[in-house]
Amino acid sequence: MHVVLISTYELGRQPFGLASPAAWLRQHGARVTCLDLSREAFQEAPIRAADLVALYVPMHTATRLATELIRPIQQLNPRAHLCFYGLYAPVNEAYLRSLGVGTILGGEYEEGLAHLVERLDTKDASAAADSLVKAGLRACPSGEQAEPVISLARQQFVVPDRAGMVPLEQYAHLILPGGEHRTVGYTEASRGCKHLCRHCPIVPVYQGAFRVVQRAVVLEDIRRQVELGARHVTFGDPDFFNGVGHALAIVEALHREHPRLTYDVTIKIEHLLKHAQHLRTLRDTGCLWVTSAVESVDDAVLVRLEKGHTRADFLATVERFRNVGLVLQPTFVPFTPWTTLKGYGELLGLLDEHDLVESVAPIQLGIRLLIPAGSRLLELAEVRELVGPFDEVALVYPWRHADPRVDALCEGVQELVRAGEKLNRSRMGIFARIGEAARRAAGLREPAPPREPVLPSRATIPYLNEPWYC
Repeated sequence: MHVVLISTYELGRQPFGLASPAAWLRQHGARVTCLDLSREAFQEAPIRAADLVALYVPMHTATRLATELIRPIQQLNPRAHLCFYGLYAPVNEAYLRSLGVGTILGGEYEEGLAHLVERLDTKDASAAADSLVKAGLRACPSGEQAEPVISLARQQFVVPDRAGMVPLEQYAHLILPGGEHRTVGYTEASRGCKHLCRHCPIVPVYQGAFRVVQRAVVLEDIRRQVELGARHVTFGDPDFFNGVGHALAIVEALHREHPRLTYDVTIKIEHLLKHAQHLRTLRDTGCLWVTSAVESVDDAVLVRLEKGHTRADFLATVERFRNVGLVLQPTFVPFTPWTTLKGYGELLGLLDEHDLVESVAPIQLGIRLLIPAGSRLLELAEVRELVGPFDEVALVYPWRHADPRVDALCEGVQELVRAGEKLNRSRMGIFARIGEAARRAAGLREPAPPREPVLPSRATIPYLNEPWYC
């Protein structure tokens, strides 16, 4: 059985979503080829030889890119079984099946992929279904798929197998304030999330559940990446403090074994306040920064999103981080149906006032709210009245702002960010240009052009050198 696993985009990091299932499938005797098309060219030879081609879709951009590959794959190898797996697979099930995808796997997908290989290899779907029942998994009753479309099974993970994957040094690097570059590894200690934020794509799949990757597996995965040159590790958990005891035990053990290794994590504001006593532990075990999805500084928007924090909570967290000596890197969704030109200007003013400009990747100032299939935002009558019919190609419910100037500003900000990154402008320089655009959109008199530093000044805080988007 020859399996090709494909990732199209995963935030500039080596995909755990290839390495983890590769280990499972190789244990089941499959010959596995991993292709990361964000770093290497599409290869026809392994596709032509494949019995199964499985595309990993952890986010919106990755899914759109993956759907564009379906026809070329079918043309190269019409006999290959097509599978989509990851967060965005089950919520787009109907559309993907209409394109010829045979198996859809969401949630904890490794076990499902292993059973799929067994089923295809034996050509005995009933035997595969029986083995699923014995494993405590519920078979999907529709079509020919025996595996559950969404599995929340408590898997016993195996150590990811990164053999044959694009080397770590070809992915995003850590840039330190002194200009030092470090190779970055990536792992996951948990999946899913306890919380039910309305805009979050995790919620339709996990419904408030989260699952851990066993501590020994996480530590061994990091150990092997360190051997491959990693000097910093990103934990890709949706919220590292969903299981705070599990998380702290991992970073404490990690620091004992690799005292010079640094890392970063993602934690929601609500958890940073609730578990504030553990911030020093993060700092002392090598955490360089914490990413937090703040999304907005407008309390009315935060209520609609059910984020579980307020503007005041965010600012209190900023102050606490500075007292502890830890860096907070907030992310935002500044363009929503409820954004006003005044409110956008207030966001920029707050970032400037609290010295957060260097802590925010410029792309975060141009993010527009996505409303994908299954989104809890559709529970709001005002959203249902606003959106158009679901766009299967774009994989979203399209919406336009009531004030066309807001949509125009969003497009303008995105263009300023693209141009700024291309010209290697500093974050402060890009921010200043965004501020000018926001003032013009609001009808305010344009200030004097900003003075650019001679050299880029983005490295005033540690950051990864590849800006990401959804």
